[in-house]
Amino acid sequence: MSAADTTTAKVPPVRQSPPSGSQAGTPAPRGKSKSGAGIPWLLLAPCLLVLLLVLGYPLIRLVTLSFQKFGQPQLWGFQEAESAGLSNFTAILGDSEFWAVVLRTVIFAAGAVIVTMVLGMAIALLLQRVSTWVKMLINIVLVASWGMPIIVATAIFKWIFDTDYGVLNWLLSRLPGVDMIGHNWFASGPQGLAVIMLLVVWGAVPFVVITLSAGLTQVPKELEEAARLDGAGAWKVFRYVTLPIMKPILVMLTTLSVIWDMGVFPQVYVMRNGHPEAEFQLLTTYSFDRAFVVNDYGTGSAIALVTVVLLLGVVAVYMRQMLKIGDVE
Repeated sequence: MSAADTTTAKVPPVRQSPPSGSQAGTPAPRGKSKSGAGIPWLLLAPCLLVLLLVLGYPLIRLVTLSFQKFGQPQLWGFQEAESAGLSNFTAILGDSEFWAVVLRTVIFAAGAVIVTMVLGMAIALLLQRVSTWVKMLINIVLVASWGMPIIVATAIFKWIFDTDYGVLNWLLSRLPGVDMIGHNWFASGPQGLAVIMLLVVWGAVPFVVITLSAGLTQVPKELEEAARLDGAGAWKVFRYVTLPIMKPILVMLTTLSVIWDMGVFPQVYVMRNGHPEAEFQLLTTYSFDRAFVVNDYGTGSAIALVTVVLLLGVVAVYMRQMLKIGDVE
């Protein structure tokens, strides 16, 4: 074959393969298989069953008791539980003491959440600027304090703020012109609740710091460097670069902190030796006292149900914020 014949040889046309799913004898898929739609629910079934047993029945029982007249005679079976209608709710909603407890709980939770988030963010930002071994040492301390049982931590704080043998009174009295020997930190409600708030913050900060430190690693360094080149200071870099990226994590942590701090019970109960005074009552301890000290389980359940409704309002705000963040992204 000559070179001319080679150059003028015709190449046979390339046969195009039919698209996937339309080959001969193979029908095209019409949609997702319905048999696989139930697999996620099947995998979630054990978890949902446990949640139903652990949370479902107590919640149903709580709702039932809140609409009943239930005291010691009903508890021991001497009398049948009587329907009280809305009388338990009208009683607590018309009680000025209940609203004082609600206001005290909201102020306590708000103060604890604000201090926790500000302090946690400050420590997390500082951890980004220290050496590796210092960061590792601080993380070990944070995990150790986070893992300490609440009862043990409360006992330590009771000793620190003790009137006669407290180390804090001794340290403050070493300052010139300060005499704190014999000072009772729990002589007034606001001062005592501030001590309990400090205990709550101390136990909550490690989780916030560890979570925020992990989130800060996802902030692009290029954006921060570009903001600095444009003349932005440290505060503007944090406000316009770091904060928007960290917003989903901050919303989640703030919501969890509100739920936890509004549900504070052992810190107050143990710190006040099992008998919180009226000015130390929060919604959790107030409900406990009404149910197990006064033996009015119906009213105690109504207070607990109101607390649950308040927390559901916080969860609703959280879900709304997360949906808005999802729409923006």
